[in-house]
Amino acid sequence: MIPSITSCGKALRCLRVLRSPRISPAASRSLHVDNPPIVPTLTTSYVHGTSNTPLLHCTVGELLLKTVERQPDKEALVFVEDGIRKTFAEFLQDVDQAAAGLLAIGLTKGDRLGMWGPNTYEWVLFQFATARVGIILVAVNPAYQVQEVEFALQKVGCKAIVCPVEFRTQKYCDMLRKICPDIEKTTPGNIRSPRLPELRSVIVLGSRQPGMFHLEDVMQAGTSQHTKQLQEIQKTLSFDDPINIQFTSGTTGAPKGATLTHHNITNNSYFVGRRMGYDWRDCRVCLPVPMYHCFGSVGGGMCLVAHGVSLVYPSAGYSGKANLEAVEKERCTIIYGTPTMYVDMINQPDAAKYDLSSLQIGVMAGAPCPPGLVQQIIDVMGVQGITIGYGTTENSPVSFVASPLDNMQRKSQTVGFILEHLEAKIVNPSTGLVVPLGENGEICIRGFGVMLEYWGEPERTSECIGKDRWYKTGDIGSLDSYGYLQIEGRIKDMIIRGGENVYPAEIEKFLHTHPKVMEAQVVGVADPRMGEEVCACIKLVDGEECTAEEIKAFCKGEISHFKIPRYVQFVSSYPLTVTGKIQKHKLSSEMEEQLGLKRK
Repeated sequence: MIPSITSCGKALRCLRVLRSPRISPAASRSLHVDNPPIVPTLTTSYVHGTSNTPLLHCTVGELLLKTVERQPDKEALVFVEDGIRKTFAEFLQDVDQAAAGLLAIGLTKGDRLGMWGPNTYEWVLFQFATARVGIILVAVNPAYQVQEVEFALQKVGCKAIVCPVEFRTQKYCDMLRKICPDIEKTTPGNIRSPRLPELRSVIVLGSRQPGMFHLEDVMQAGTSQHTKQLQEIQKTLSFDDPINIQFTSGTTGAPKGATLTHHNITNNSYFVGRRMGYDWRDCRVCLPVPMYHCFGSVGGGMCLVAHGVSLVYPSAGYSGKANLEAVEKERCTIIYGTPTMYVDMINQPDAAKYDLSSLQIGVMAGAPCPPGLVQQIIDVMGVQGITIGYGTTENSPVSFVASPLDNMQRKSQTVGFILEHLEAKIVNPSTGLVVPLGENGEICIRGFGVMLEYWGEPERTSECIGKDRWYKTGDIGSLDSYGYLQIEGRIKDMIIRGGENVYPAEIEKFLHTHPKVMEAQVVGVADPRMGEEVCACIKLVDGEECTAEEIKAFCKGEISHFKIPRYVQFVSSYPLTVTGKIQKHKLSSEMEEQLGLKRK
């Protein structure tokens, strides 16, 4: 039968509808993120990252076993400074030997073990040995002093701690003896201390110490009975169990223990790795970022098993020179770092002599990233696929990350697009309502990445995670119609000048374009008329001289008049937390004191 003209017309109309580029109501709320977004689909500041790839539903230990079965003879870990190399099969053998040893000295599922020290093989070894047993690994900052480590171990009730005798100026065992003076009089595994009532064992790396287990003791302690026990424990582990506690920096108060599950960290590393192409590239990752941070332990350590990448650790403590040497010697294809680390590598006096041609991708996160730095990394290091990520420890950690395929504007001006299976919204901090697209507000995250809780602190947990499971980051940002996020700073850092909201990150970003400025931090200082005024604290490039008038003239006509710093102070350093984050409240107080200003 020949179709009628009427039916043909209907068919053509249907075809036009199917081909229509109109955005559906669903498209305005979700964003398919298996590839970088190329169509402006968002109509409001809410985004849901949809994907054809499902979430993982396995424990850390199960993921390790799958990867070892797939590639037992591939090189897994290289510790350049210590001359250690391990294949995946060799690593699993060490992990299970250490896990059996932990059972032998009295630890079991649910106990907490502190890992206190720099980037060494033992850090990664115990990261996975604890996961195989279901012991919760507590990442302890290697820079902690006596009071800080005592607080951390007591806070989460660590039953054991692993540490070197010393590293550089840090005397770890001496500090533990100050907290527990009777350690030397006890037998290993029988510590009793009123200040750390749950601590029983110290496992020391290096020379033997009275009252403490040596690493070799633990590695040799496991018997066939403990190996069998380890296998039985595997049946009791759930991917929703807590497996890692990461302490927040505590820039404005006591550190909090963000408690992460297997599900949190396996999926975060898996989907970040997919965004970077780890599922199809042959990856050798140069990993100078510290393991006690999520950036190192999840973004690095967990990618070892999520994607079977090879991890190359240049040095136990950070060294820009060692990073460049490791990239050249080990032919690394990927490098991680904070903005400060990249600045350090670029400014190495002999940076040009190193062959960095193997590098394809760089991941930069951990602090606001100046746009000019992205171009420098491409020009000096040749890392075309440089990407910026955004997240928080409480989100285990990454929520947004760019694609190596993104253009320069997106790489340098944004922190990328939402990770698979996560939701984000930008809300008015006062009302909690979603703001219009492109408008600044507080960034909120929901989904698999959100932590379980702050360990033992239900009130502080409920302050940032509502009953609806939205996590309030405290960061200010905006979404564009493609779903890319731009960070403007922290709510607590916002300057209110005569009723105008001023975001320091915006001014800092602009000041970094001045050729004489190496680093800029902007804070609010007291003002009797305006309430607060803008103060720029600037580190100059070595050998350069500059005046406050020169900086202000540079700003004039380029940024709004109320954002131009009233005060420009040249500094040689900034007050930092033990994790290296700038303490802006302290910087503000220091500037007020220098300028003779007083708050009401």
